[in-house]
Amino acid sequence: MGSLEQIRDWPVRHAAAAVVTGDGQTVHEGEVNRVFPLASVTKPLVAYAVLVAVEEGAVELDQPAGPPGSTVRHLLAHTSGLAFDTSDIQAAPGARRIYSSMGFEVLARFVTEQTGIAFDEYLHDAVFEPLGMTGSVLAGPAGHAGRSTAADLARFAAELLDPRLISAQTHAAATSVQFPGLNGVLPGYGSQRPNDWGLGFEIRDGKTPHWTGSTNSGGTYGHFGQSGTFLWVDPASSLACLVLTDQNFGDWARAAWPPLSDAVIAEATLPRNTAVK
Repeated sequence: MGSLEQIRDWPVRHAAAAVVTGDGQTVHEGEVNRVFPLASVTKPLVAYAVLVAVEEGAVELDQPAGPPGSTVRHLLAHTSGLAFDTSDIQAAPGARRIYSSMGFEVLARFVTEQTGIAFDEYLHDAVFEPLGMTGSVLAGPAGHAGRSTAADLARFAAELLDPRLISAQTHAAATSVQFPGLNGVLPGYGSQRPNDWGLGFEIRDGKTPHWTGSTNSGGTYGHFGQSGTFLWVDPASSLACLVLTDQNFGDWARAAWPPLSDAVIAEATLPRNTAVK
């Protein structure tokens, strides 16, 4: 896929990318087996393990967890009221969309309490092992300490396009707006009205500016990380795209990521008999 070659010109030392299609095909570019820090792209992986715990009956989405009045659902959807990286409570549950890494640490501890299994082990057993993600690990806090490869994340992307570890109903809930209409700040992109999220996944909807492309559908969901990483899934085009780099998010990413996403969608949706000029 020629569009992925754009990463060769980015101001980064190391990069890898992949596109996964709805029919199970994967195209890679760059150092696909290199292990990169994921930063907040850790959160969708952690969320998926929590959803597996829901499927197994170990926890329930509307079970109390976190601050008083908060539930597992609130924590996954960044509406528990917890601050970004402390235990301070900044709002009542369900009142505001406050992006919180601390909320994911609380989730991880809660799953450990309910299952008796250390969360890094639970994540490995629930997500990494069944998907064959042999280069992936949670090496610290559940909000941002994941490490993985592009090859592994492509396997996770394939799971998101065709879920097998969770039910279609749970997947639909995770990738649709939870607590609609809430405003909030999207890190790196400012105030969004509304700032829509699913269960561990940010949902594009009509957000602008945004880190995905202008041709990504409103149903696109995923996450980006401050370590220069992103993963999105666009159900309208049955595509997933991911990029891992070793250059922290900044102006370079705001400039480079949307054109890459647009090029991926344009190339992948060309008729098979159309030549790329």
